[in-house]
Amino acid sequence: MKRTHFPLGPVVALVLCAGLSTRLAGAAAIELFVNTAEPAGAINLAPYGLGQGGLSVEPMFNDHAGEIAALRPQTIRLFVQEYFNLYPAHGVYHWDTLDRSIENILATGARPLMCLCFKPRVLYPQVNQDIVHPTDYGEWEALIEALVRHCNQEKGYGITYWEVGNEVDIGESGGCPYRFRPADYTVYYTHTVNAIRRAQPAAKVGGPALAGYDNGIGDALIAYCGNGGAPLDFFSWHVYSSDPNSSRSSIRAIRQKLARYPVLKDTETIIDEWNIDLVGNEPTPGFQAAFVLEATSGFLAEGLSRAAYYHIRDHFVVPRDFTWMSPSGYQFMADWWNVKVQNSGLYDKRGQRRPAYYVFQILGELHGQRLPVTGMTANIHAIAARDRNTTHVVFWNFGGAATEVSVRLPAGQAGQFRFVQLDPTANRLDTLRDGRAAELDVDPLRLQIAPYGVAWAHVGG
Repeated sequence: MKRTHFPLGPVVALVLCAGLSTRLAGAAAIELFVNTAEPAGAINLAPYGLGQGGLSVEPMFNDHAGEIAALRPQTIRLFVQEYFNLYPAHGVYHWDTLDRSIENILATGARPLMCLCFKPRVLYPQVNQDIVHPTDYGEWEALIEALVRHCNQEKGYGITYWEVGNEVDIGESGGCPYRFRPADYTVYYTHTVNAIRRAQPAAKVGGPALAGYDNGIGDALIAYCGNGGAPLDFFSWHVYSSDPNSSRSSIRAIRQKLARYPVLKDTETIIDEWNIDLVGNEPTPGFQAAFVLEATSGFLAEGLSRAAYYHIRDHFVVPRDFTWMSPSGYQFMADWWNVKVQNSGLYDKRGQRRPAYYVFQILGELHGQRLPVTGMTANIHAIAARDRNTTHVVFWNFGGAATEVSVRLPAGQAGQFRFVQLDPTANRLDTLRDGRAAELDVDPLRLQIAPYGVAWAHVGG
């Protein structure tokens, strides 16, 4: 299927997802007014980045590094899994396979957020998700120090974020070898972050990457660090729900817990896995693309520090990469990734883009000064920004009836405009209209935006 791509420049682009611009019966017309004269402060969506699941020893989006770079991610979360074989024998380090995946991320212009979730066989001779402490913590700490020094001193990768564990509350069903109890996690966390900080005093350390944000492990970690037990630069958790309010309520809950401890006032909040309901179909084509905007708007409103959309590319798993799991654990992974229909990635298993890719492309253009937008309703939402002489406004219809929307800016805009449509079924961009921005003074941008439709206006030059 032919896919059309358009360069981003000093023009106006309008992207319509989930529905053509033909007139439809629906809600009353509304007008969005973008106030370019009164900026509302800086806007930076770059921290709301991407992640890649721990599914293969090989770099999983190596063929797409240039396309991912176009999204301008600031960080990409990377699972540091046992299949990289970092510690094959006592005192022996092996970095080559991990380096390839790190360099895959660096090629996009992003920096890795390193999620440490591996159990070397020499320190964990028994395959058991409930055995969470290594046989020798001194040797474990030496390994972690060596890893951090290799990445940032020997290789100069410039990695800042180091996360201790992944979905430590559910173990193998979260694709990782640890299933902790609260008291065990604080011990393991302390040994690990102390080793990281010895190797890199300025590192940002945190966790516990909970599958359920309200799990007692998180409460124990906050209380422990809040009382001075260990540093906690960021607290992380995951949300998979097609209701974007789930993310917003989780952010508020975590911020309230952190606020109980003055020492944690600067602790960052990170949802480093998020998406719609797992292994579920979109209610309608375009839903997932609109959801990305709705969720990101919520992150911005709630003051979330950082995020990682899960994930870049769906992938198969193979047995040789998961010998560190129990047979039942690997079988779960194989059923999940090799049998069930997946909808997580910006790319599917064949490497084909999904519509959500284009929404992240739009978000990558929203930086500079945030601009106020009036006229929004319960379902028609918008974010606008101005960077030098270019104005962007992205707006979407999250679940409302088909609605006629017009977009108005102050008269006298200079430059060019472009009006294009993203067809989520064909998964391509189609040009509908372009021309001089002065035309918008008498003929503003208008479209009938369908449920879960998304539009983007780009004016400048």
